[in-house]
Amino acid sequence: MSHGQRINKLSKILIANRGEIACRVMKTARKMNIKTVAVFSDADRHSLHVKMADEAHYIGPSPASESYLRQDKLMDIIKKTGAQAVHPGYGFLSEQAPFAEALAAQGVEFIGPPASAIAEMGSKSASKRIMIDAGVSCIPGYHGDNQDEAYLKEQADQVGYPIIIKAVSGGGGKGMRMVFDDKDFMAALRSAKEESIKAFNDDRVILERFFDFQPRHVEVQVMADSHGNAVYFSNRDCSVQRRYQKIIEEAPAPGLTQEEHREIGEMAVRAAKAVGYKSAGTVEFIMDTVERKFYFMEMNTRLQVEHPITELVTGVDLVELQLRVSQGEALPFTQEDINVNGHAFEARVYAEDPDNNFMPGSGDVNYLSTPAESETVRIDTSIRQGDAVSVFYDPMIAKLVVWAPDRLSSLALLHSKLQEYHVVGLSTNIKFLKDLATHPNFESADVHTDFIKEHGDTLFPSPPSLSEENLALTAVSYLLSRTTASSLSPWTKSMFSRLNLNHVEELKLKDGDTDLDIKIRCAGSSYFVSVNSGSEVEVDVAISAEDNVIYGSGNSANKKLECKIVQDGDNLHVFCDGSETVLSRNVPKYLVADDEAGLDDGVASVEGLVQKIFAGIGDVVKAGDIILQVNVMKMLFDISAHKDGVISSICFNEGDRVSKGQLLYELEE
Repeated sequence: MSHGQRINKLSKILIANRGEIACRVMKTARKMNIKTVAVFSDADRHSLHVKMADEAHYIGPSPASESYLRQDKLMDIIKKTGAQAVHPGYGFLSEQAPFAEALAAQGVEFIGPPASAIAEMGSKSASKRIMIDAGVSCIPGYHGDNQDEAYLKEQADQVGYPIIIKAVSGGGGKGMRMVFDDKDFMAALRSAKEESIKAFNDDRVILERFFDFQPRHVEVQVMADSHGNAVYFSNRDCSVQRRYQKIIEEAPAPGLTQEEHREIGEMAVRAAKAVGYKSAGTVEFIMDTVERKFYFMEMNTRLQVEHPITELVTGVDLVELQLRVSQGEALPFTQEDINVNGHAFEARVYAEDPDNNFMPGSGDVNYLSTPAESETVRIDTSIRQGDAVSVFYDPMIAKLVVWAPDRLSSLALLHSKLQEYHVVGLSTNIKFLKDLATHPNFESADVHTDFIKEHGDTLFPSPPSLSEENLALTAVSYLLSRTTASSLSPWTKSMFSRLNLNHVEELKLKDGDTDLDIKIRCAGSSYFVSVNSGSEVEVDVAISAEDNVIYGSGNSANKKLECKIVQDGDNLHVFCDGSETVLSRNVPKYLVADDEAGLDDGVASVEGLVQKIFAGIGDVVKAGDIILQVNVMKMLFDISAHKDGVISSICFNEGDRVSKGQLLYELEE
């Protein structure tokens, strides 16, 4: 089936993806009375997208290379189920031209662009040449086919430093390295190529000059049909990133003039038409904030993770448009019909540790409480309480999306809803997102791609401690919850009243490294709480509890208090006044990270797979020498020696899975 040929109305589609994007596509398909087929791996057997689908089929073991990337298995399931079309979501096979070609050969519609457009835009070198011919400005660099290392070094020297090495088939920051000095080029090139071959089975790279000014990342959502029509929607600003991956996005991009909005939109449409595009796509630009110029970076030939903010400011369901275009329908509007209303933000909630170089994490979501969805608040997710964030896939938990009439109101709403987003069981970036949303430079839209690096000293404040009143409320609420289950306990108000005793109960907790020796006595209807022999705080407390969650409320000095306490192992996660404080009932054992990979004394602080081992037993190493490489959520991290010494043991082989807390290697003096 060729692109542009009208097909019958879709009645069943297969979604060749997982997680929140699979769920997102299913919601629109259900609205359009289109049945959906899900595929799942071992790790996803009980996932939400499997439950939501009309039918679901097993595709293989947990590693993506053995399941979601297996075109042969997908083709068998398509044939078995009679699916007329395939929605690829994003990632996995969404930008693989051979997959689109294989579907077309079997008469199955690929809900996306033609394979030729995927191939042309998927090659960073070919796409740059096409864009230049189409009159779209491009970043200076080398986009040729010669991949000889020495030749690439010569080209880098000619382009000038700093320079960015990018995987030709790359995306999401994978296969990308920044080089500031020519002496570092060869090591960075080899590292980029190795990561690229792992992620894309293609180690070709291009070189681009990195501008010394503080650029912005601005992108444009386009949609094209098979009748020659193409339009652009609201643009988006995605400048704030870590490891070249987006964290927070907004639409429209702030601070652009109407002429600049039109200019970048029209360039994006020219880019799409230059490759005969069809379906949804995103054209990404680097913005020179000094000269106010836009340079083409790449085109993502698929639906973007951040598409919801465009939907909220335009009122258009982009997935529905994709499905209708795949049925051969023409776009139902022209460029003049598209209006942008208000401002939207998307915050990506990740299982990661911002205080440890945003190290990806995995594990069980033991508790989850999210803001209520409404016309102005949207949550795209597939994670429920009790689900696991797997080491095999991206660590994103959810996308929190908000809309308001103007930027500052939208940002305030985002911060408010982040305060209501509670996750217990693994580390998340929620606190970082809250700190980012209230940062004065972000509030004033002074954003650029080095934002986190520039403001690192103010973006990572220490977690706030509980106020005296909230700590008193927490302590009493926790003790009351423990004793209400036992009528024999002396720790009840009725017992206090009947005996008229000032009985004192003690509770020992820790807040980080700080010991909290808490004493609580009851007199009448009030509790009096002192910490570490300090002055007493009077508080009235009432509690309710369900499962492992305690809800406390009360008053202290005419101030209303509320807290939620989630018990998780030896830890109490206390949510008060929009912040989270973790108190421990036992002495916590911390693994202090002192390098990029989050290791100290050869102990892993994250879960991952051993990608490559560079050294052996008996090798003499110096502090900083690379010993092995770990693949964490598809990102490669070099594990370096923490001190000088001789390697006495390497505890894993290549391909082995490493769990948090396991010893990776040992050194002798």
